[in-house]
Amino acid sequence: MNTPIRFDVEAGGHLGYVFASRRPAGDGSGASESGEGNQSGGPAKAARAVVLIHGIGASHRYLRRLHGLLAESADTYSIDLPGFGATPRPEHALTVADHATYIAGAMEQLGVLEFVIVGHSMGAQFAIEAALRQPGRIPHVVLMGPVVDSKRRTVTRQALALGLDSLCFETPSSNFLVFTDYFRCGPAWYLETLRVMMDYPTAERITGVTAPVLVLRGARDPVATSDWCRRLAGRATTGRLLEIRGTGHVVQHNRAVEVAGAITSFAGLPGAKEAPKEFRA
Repeated sequence: MNTPIRFDVEAGGHLGYVFASRRPAGDGSGASESGEGNQSGGPAKAARAVVLIHGIGASHRYLRRLHGLLAESADTYSIDLPGFGATPRPEHALTVADHATYIAGAMEQLGVLEFVIVGHSMGAQFAIEAALRQPGRIPHVVLMGPVVDSKRRTVTRQALALGLDSLCFETPSSNFLVFTDYFRCGPAWYLETLRVMMDYPTAERITGVTAPVLVLRGARDPVATSDWCRRLAGRATTGRLLEIRGTGHVVQHNRAVEVAGAITSFAGLPGAKEAPKEFRA
């Protein structure tokens, strides 16, 4: 895969970065021609695409492996939301709705009028909200390690679960990516955003999503537990739960091949194959 092109995109009054991998025209995928989108004389041709959304304190970096694999099947975009990664920090913490507005506006500016949305952790909240606001543009929703469990809605319980995950179920590379991004984010901005995350009623909001929803978790994930993810999938209009053995919360980095296979199969992307046997509904 070629190195993704970075677009600096202002939408909803905020600036973020979009990392785009576009497949060449005529490759049989129905994707758009590679290029600079609206920065080279107009938006790219509308095509089926995948948009990847990071969680609290993180950035596109822990989505790179998954991004590269999905880019073999469809135009793929990873977003560094305003205030995260190396993007400029807004004056105040943005709401989940603000982030959903940014996602929809940024993709529209890049000419992407229909896309599968994939959110990890708090990014699952942004994905749900975007799907509620743009149902005609988002035909499939994938929630990886979604938060916040409605039975464990305290910061202390979330922090303990995250600590357990990093100590017991993550790889050195996933911990390095997550914690260096947390360092860049800084404690003040992280805590401001944490309040937004804890207040968002994920279990209630998912009931309004009309697109099919795939809830995907690492089978050892103590943050997004099996019970919580099963309940969440059950509240979606059309929901399904898949678990991947042997990994924790940062499932998309540690098991990128399996996660990419699940997403392409679920969304019917070009080159989709039957989900591997280690997936468990």
